Amino acid sequence: MNPTDHSESILKEIDLKFQAINQKTDVQLEGLLWSKPITYWDYIQTDALLSLQTQRTTLPDEMVFIMYHQVNELIFKMILWEIDQISNTQAIQVVFFSERLSRITRYFDMLTNSFSIMENGMEVDQYMKFRNTLTPASGFQSAQYRLIEFASTDVINLTDRRYKSNFDENTPLETSFEHLYWQAAGKDYQTGEKSYLLQEFENKYKDQFLRQMSTFKSKNIWQKFTQLPLEDQQNQELIDAMRHYDKTVNITWVMQHLNTARKYILESGKGNGEATGGSDWQKYMHPKYQRRIFFPKLWTEEELSNWGNETAN
Repeated sequence: MNPTDHSESILKEIDLKFQAINQKTDVQLEGLLWSKPITYWDYIQTDALLSLQTQRTTLPDEMVFIMYHQVNELIFKMILWEIDQISNTQAIQVVFFSERLSRITRYFDMLTNSFSIMENGMEVDQYMKFRNTLTPASGFQSAQYRLIEFASTDVINLTDRRYKSNFDENTPLETSFEHLYWQAAGKDYQTGEKSYLLQEFENKYKDQFLRQMSTFKSKNIWQKFTQLPLEDQQNQELIDAMRHYDKTVNITWVMQHLNTARKYILESGKGNGEATGGSDWQKYMHPKYQRRIFFPKLWTEEELSNWGNETAN
């Protein structure tokens, strides 16, 4: 195809595009005469992105802490983007399903490996000083991480194991919400009293969480898997991808996070062992206590019994 024919072909396709949305092609093309050429910094919004780091102290290593957590939130957004593709694809194919799960797992692998930035990238003395200015904020309050959980599995699999036997798929979402595993980090179940950490978190995000729980009830990753033809559910590549995702999120990444926290909060001997938000962070975080498992039916009884003891494959 010569250049002239190629240009005419593109113009015809452009014309069809704008006709489909009742727009005048000539007006759209004329607008191109006055538009600025795109630059990297405009496209990535570099200036805006680099203006978001605001320290509360004069300690240099606080900047590491801030930027690291902002990067985490960007990765969480990437994960939610991929999950949405799985959840909103009708008649999803095994190859597409597996590829998107592999992307998500690579993002969590990246998060896991990146903990060395936190573990070895800050002076303990500086951290133990600037962390006091963060109270009562906590990484527990990452809303995107909760959205990932709701989009990954049925709510029953996120329920505090002490109460799981009392609930099923027909339990009202509001009731289920009050017994999610992470409620234990800030709630006294004897009195029903919630910590300030948890109260503020729910004031900000509870309505969004309940919408997410409802929206993904029938299209979370596990539900999309069970809706596949039986033959596809037996596809070993897909099963391996599901198991890898489950273990990476609920054991590998969590344990790396926990070990990093231990270094600063416990092993340094310079703190009181308490998290900034006041949560019982070790029992809240350790997988063997809460046994967060997205896809329990894909694991053997032995693997389930050893969950969190680093023996699940």
